[in-house]
Amino acid sequence: MADRTSPLDAVHRAAGAKLVPFGGWEMPLSYGEGTIAEHLACRRSAAIFDVSHLGTVRLEGPGALGALQLALTNDLGRIGPGRAQYTHLLDPSDASVLDDIIVWWVEADRFDVMPNASNTERVREALAAAHPLDVTDTRAILAVQGPAARAVVAAVSPEAAAVARYRVETLDVLGARCVVAGTGYTGEDGIELAVPVDAAAEVWRALADAGAAPAGLGARDTLRLEAGLPLHGHELGPGITPLQAGLSWVVAWDKADFSGRSALAAERERGITRRLRGIALDGRRPARDGQAVVVDGRTVGTVSSGNFSPVLERGIALAFVEPDLELGTRVEIDVRGQAAPGRLVAPPFVAAGSLAA
Repeated sequence: MADRTSPLDAVHRAAGAKLVPFGGWEMPLSYGEGTIAEHLACRRSAAIFDVSHLGTVRLEGPGALGALQLALTNDLGRIGPGRAQYTHLLDPSDASVLDDIIVWWVEADRFDVMPNASNTERVREALAAAHPLDVTDTRAILAVQGPAARAVVAAVSPEAAAVARYRVETLDVLGARCVVAGTGYTGEDGIELAVPVDAAAEVWRALADAGAAPAGLGARDTLRLEAGLPLHGHELGPGITPLQAGLSWVVAWDKADFSGRSALAAERERGITRRLRGIALDGRRPARDGQAVVVDGRTVGTVSSGNFSPVLERGIALAFVEPDLELGTRVEIDVRGQAAPGRLVAPPFVAAGSLAA
């Protein structure tokens, strides 16, 4: 089956984007100036990303809240309508993370659940009792990120620019009814706009004309890595629990039962056998997923994500390592048979707004 395409596919092609398959979609990897330029544009000013490959699973009605509470780890009771929350869907057998999700609580009885691209059907099935609707094809998702993101958005819609972090509002943008959330995946401030398909190209062009640099999946990945944010299939996925990933704050132990709770509680009781850490390498050579982490000649873990940091101008990585290793421990990564030295650190590698103009 052919990969799906974004409602903005024609816009990307006209801009000369390099398109690649990703999670069952064909999406922009980068544009003419390349990933590093796009990355730095987001850190210094503002960038715009097409993230329409993310799913939107909509739950409505009086049973929607209860279904989400039973399925997901976090507690929506901590927030309320007009807010967004990061959460996990766990495998009930071993508490590994089937998907990490943002829930947009749009109205009292309406929730837009935002899974990763390849997991949309899995999440819909997990919520089947609430009769969810996959409305992914009805909208495009535009993410404007960076220290100048709100100023850029304000030139197009002052109301959208005023949506606060982890808030959700429904409002008009250039005459189109949109859902706008103060969320993103770069470590910088910004907002995401769910725009009706027929208005997506106009809103994209207006935001780009206002100063948001188009950016693709390449920059999205290096930005999230500098921010220490997990990527499903790397820091989350089969065999990886929230506790191993250092995301225990996503688990609301004080609420009623949720999928995977018993298995996760058992792991909490016995203790984790590995945990996620950051590694700052001494040199520019990047580590890659699957490479061994070594201390004094002994393998102590495995890299889950690695790349070159455009801000730090050195290699950085996330890795699962033995849980008792302390921050600052000197390590080596086996990069194609050569030892790349570095040390264990606590992410993020780069703080939000650190390059703001």
